[in-house]
Amino acid sequence: MRAEELCLSCGACCANFRVSFHWSEVDPEQGGAVPPALTVPVDPYRVAMRGTEARPVRCVALQGDVGGCVACAIYAQRPSPCRDFAVSWANGVRDERCDQARAAWGLPPLTVEDVWGPLTGFAEIPAPQPLSMPDPESTGALLLPVDGVRDPDEHTDPPGHLPTLPAAA
Repeated sequence: MRAEELCLSCGACCANFRVSFHWSEVDPEQGGAVPPALTVPVDPYRVAMRGTEARPVRCVALQGDVGGCVACAIYAQRPSPCRDFAVSWANGVRDERCDQARAAWGLPPLTVEDVWGPLTGFAEIPAPQPLSMPDPESTGALLLPVDGVRDPDEHTDPPGHLPTLPAAA
């Protein structure tokens, strides 16, 4: 089921969190589109959607039954917190707020499969096979230690050590 369809069958976020946002989102002169009659002042800078300012929370714009079939009466004009709220896994990651809201209404958290459908095809990828390489000595290849072990007779300076230069005559 797509994320939008899951959202329209849930509505838990609209009945669990306070939806507060900057007052300019209700002021048409500032480019705001949220209907002012559906908001209440929170402080000099913020307003909240009616119904979300106190418990029990239920946004005035939420229509339908939480966990059933829901809709937002002002979806096209919804405030920024609603636009920014993500269905869990819609962006490829779990959203704790979505899970929290669903749990408050007795709904299970969404899974990747709920949002994206069954994840198939991954088991069909064959496991990598070891490469068959010719014997390096038979090809004349330069043999280098692969495990970081060096010949104990080989003299090497420790890292960061400056080599000793012969004195000038």
